[in-house]
Amino acid sequence: ATLTEKSPYKHQSNVICSFLRLDLLPAKNGEEVTKHFLQELLNILLAYISKSLNRSSKVLDFHHPHQLKEGLEGFSLELQDQPDNLEQLLVDCQDTLKYGVKTAHPCFFNQLSTGLDIIGLAGEWVTSTANTNIFTYEIAPVFILMEDIIFKKMHSIIGWSEKEGDGIFCPGGTMSNLYSVLLARYHFFPRVKTAGMLALPPLALLTSTHSHFSIKKSAAVLGIGSESVFLVKCDERGKMIPKELESSIRTAKSKGLVPFYVNATAGTTVYGAIDPLNDIADICERFGLWMHVDAAWGGGLLLSKRHRMKLQGIDRASSITWNPHKMMGVPLQCSVILVQKKGLLQECNQLCAEYLFQPDKHYDVSYDTGDKSIQCGRHVDIFKLWLMWKAKGSEGFESQVNHCLENAEYLYYKLKSRKDFQLVFQSQPEHSNVCFWYLPTSVRNMPPGPERDRELHMVAPKIKAKMMEEGMTMIGYQPLGDKVNFFRCVFSNPATQKEDVDFLLDEITRLGRELYS
Repeated sequence: ATLTEKSPYKHQSNVICSFLRLDLLPAKNGEEVTKHFLQELLNILLAYISKSLNRSSKVLDFHHPHQLKEGLEGFSLELQDQPDNLEQLLVDCQDTLKYGVKTAHPCFFNQLSTGLDIIGLAGEWVTSTANTNIFTYEIAPVFILMEDIIFKKMHSIIGWSEKEGDGIFCPGGTMSNLYSVLLARYHFFPRVKTAGMLALPPLALLTSTHSHFSIKKSAAVLGIGSESVFLVKCDERGKMIPKELESSIRTAKSKGLVPFYVNATAGTTVYGAIDPLNDIADICERFGLWMHVDAAWGGGLLLSKRHRMKLQGIDRASSITWNPHKMMGVPLQCSVILVQKKGLLQECNQLCAEYLFQPDKHYDVSYDTGDKSIQCGRHVDIFKLWLMWKAKGSEGFESQVNHCLENAEYLYYKLKSRKDFQLVFQSQPEHSNVCFWYLPTSVRNMPPGPERDRELHMVAPKIKAKMMEEGMTMIGYQPLGDKVNFFRCVFSNPATQKEDVDFLLDEITRLGRELYS
C-alpha cells in the first residue's frame, strides 16, 4: 500500500509522490517540497506516538528475522541503484515504526530504558537539526555551556563540591564504566599513557558477581585482561559482601597482582540491588583503591528525597556512572561519567590535536572540552536532558522516580498475595526491579527438586515467546546463579499505571493457562 492510501493527509502526500531527494532543500525552490515532506513525516510520528500510548494497541507486531529480510507488504530492506521517491521513503519510515517495538507503551516492561518523554523528543529533534559536534566551544557554544551547568548540578546532588568534579557524556553506560577503569589506571600509573602496558605491574580489578558485564569487558579492552577481574561474592539479595571484598583483595595480592580499582553497583541490572557503598568506601580508603560506583540504573534515585538515602556513601566515590536515559526517562542515549578529581579526564586523554585545540584562540579555551574524551566526533546528548530538566524541574524528576517505585511496590504486594506466582525475594525491592516466577498448577504440585526446577526453567521462555507473538505486553526473563529462569519486571516509564501492572499479571496467567492446560 502507498502512503496516499494509508495516510489521512492525502493532499500532502499527493504533493510529494513524484518528487525525489534532489527536490528537497538545498535545491533551488525546494522550500515547499521540504515543508510538505517534513509535515507528512511529522504526521507519521504523531500517529505513532499516539498509538504507542494507546493501551488497546500492540507493543509489537512480531516477525521473525527471515520474514523481515524477505519483505512484508511492500516493505523491503534491500538497497538498489536507483533512488526511491519521497512517498516511498515516507512509507519506509512508517513501516520501520510499524514493525519495531513500541518502547513507550505503558505495557512495555522489557528493558531499563522505557517510555517516551515528549520534551526529550523535542530536544532530540533540535539536536539533530543543529547537527554539530561537541568537541569545541567554537562549533557548539551553547551545548558546551549546558554540559557545564548539568555537571555542576549532578555534582551538587551527589554531594561533591561545585568547585571540584568533572564529567563527560558517553555513548552508554558501558563506555562510562570503561572510562572509570581508564582513569583509575592513569591515576595510579600515569606512565601507561606513553609507555603502555610495559609500564604496569600485573593489575587486579574487583567487582561483584552481580555487577554489569561491562567491567570485565573494560578490562579486556584496556589490555588488563578479563582474568584479572575478581568477582566478589554477594548476599542472597545481590549485594556485595564487604568481608568478601577484603578477602578478594588479599587473594589478588597473594597472587602477585596489584589491586587498584573496585566497582560498586547502585542498582544491579537484574535484582536492582545496591551495594553497601559506605562499607566499600571504607575498604577502598584502607587499601588505597579507586572506588567507582556504577549507578547507571540507580543514579535517578538521588533525585528522590524518599529514596536517595539508599545510595548513602556515593559521595565518597572517585567516579560515578549515571544514565539519565534510564530512570530519568531521557531518550536514548544519555550517559555520563562523573569524576571527583577535576582535570583528570583531560590529563588522561588529551593529545592536543592542533587542528582542533589551538591554545591561541580568542576565547577561553578551557571550554574546548573534546580532549577529555577518547572520541573525536561526539554526539550532542546534553540538550534533551537540559530541556527536560527545564520542563520538569528537580521536583518533576523526583515525582517520576517515586511513581516508578510505587508501581514496583504495587506489583510486589500483588505477587505476594497470589499462589500462582512466587517472588524471587520476599523482601521489598530496593529499586523498581521485581523478580518472580509464574507457577503453573503442574509445577506448583511438584515437590522441590531438580525435576521441578527443570520444568520451571522452561515456563518463562514459553510464556515470553507466546507473549511476543500476540504482542500486547513485553517483559524480560533470565536465570541467575542457581535460580532457574524467572521474570524481571522493571519500571521506568511514567506512563505506566497500576492498571498496566494488573494487565501484565493477567496476561502471564492467561498465557500460562493456555500453555499448561
